[in-house]
Amino acid sequence: MNDDARPADAGHPGHEPGTAGYRRLLAGLFCIGVATFAQLYSPQGLLPLIAVDQGVAADRAALTISTATLGLALGVIPWSYLGDAAGRRRTMLWSVSLACVCALVAAVVDAFPAVLVARGLEGLMLGGVPALAVAHLNAEVSPRAAAVAAGTYVSGTTLGGLSGRLLAAPIGEALGWRVGVHAVTLLAGICVLLAVWLLPRARCEVRRARGIGAASAALTANLRSPRLWVIYLQAMLTMGGFVAMYNYLGFHLTGPPFGLPVWLTAFVFLAYLAGTWSSPWAGRLASRHARRPVLLAGNGLMIVGVLLTLVPHTAAVIVGVVVLTGGFFAAHAVAAGWAGAAAVGGAAQSASLYTLGYYAGSSIFGYLGGTFLHLGGWPATVGMVVGLAATATVLAAVVLPRD
Repeated sequence: MNDDARPADAGHPGHEPGTAGYRRLLAGLFCIGVATFAQLYSPQGLLPLIAVDQGVAADRAALTISTATLGLALGVIPWSYLGDAAGRRRTMLWSVSLACVCALVAAVVDAFPAVLVARGLEGLMLGGVPALAVAHLNAEVSPRAAAVAAGTYVSGTTLGGLSGRLLAAPIGEALGWRVGVHAVTLLAGICVLLAVWLLPRARCEVRRARGIGAASAALTANLRSPRLWVIYLQAMLTMGGFVAMYNYLGFHLTGPPFGLPVWLTAFVFLAYLAGTWSSPWAGRLASRHARRPVLLAGNGLMIVGVLLTLVPHTAAVIVGVVVLTGGFFAAHAVAAGWAGAAAVGGAAQSASLYTLGYYAGSSIFGYLGGTFLHLGGWPATVGMVVGLAATATVLAAVVLPRD
């Protein structure tokens, strides 16, 4: 079938701000964002506990994050086409619901390899949300409200990642890491039920199933652009470094000279709120001036923040984490928008490739940061992250246009 294709309501202009449909759509997608990213990153604050319980090194414990983000990266493009064919609302709800089932399995099985398999499947299921949420918003709200609506969804993803970490760590330290994961899964399940109730029926989307040839052409056209390759690498390198910092920060802060308890280190994740502020700020600056200088400045702030974590004082580490988080999200906000604006083979396909690079970097370098930690301690992990961010900065400065 080439086009199953009538809008659900051809005369519907899109939900307008202030209407009940608009509020329900945003609230439903906010809940889906919380459910998705709370589950994806919930083990991050528990990694020291997982390492002890499973008898594995830090880098192997971090595979509970890397396998999930790799699964998400692999799932983004297939889910995007499935959503086009079956309907985005339905597909997202099935995606996040199946992920909850996988999360329960991951916290029940005993063998560490089985935990990793379940986490990989959980990430694969979660791929349906980042693949479809913004596209669903753009189709269902009026054009003038699309940017604000997308910002509300992104805030849900940020708060989801934060809530998952903050909920899991104190419960996990008191009752075991598995109970911490179960608590986050319960939160996610409640959010899914709220989303089912809140999300209005799709009224504007057009369902279409693409053939393999058309789907491949849309992807490969973007991969022939050197500019887009640099933007995709920007996602891969900076996200990889960012996740590596957060993966192993707990090991750093629970060890000498800090000796902090696991539950207390979880509050460092409040630095994520710096990204909630810096993302829209960077977008406004980029629209007022140009994208490249804002992206380069974000990368520069990230590097400064990473280096500050070398100072053996808790306050300096916290400041460093806030700075690197704000810088990373500022650069990410610019690069993500640029991936669509510079697309040559379809903006949706370019956004999917950017997301693929984003989570592939999280998987690869999120693991390798632990290898560096094992070989040379925290300074080695910092060196790896600085190298990744510096490489992304040089590539952007040389290849990306000034305007």
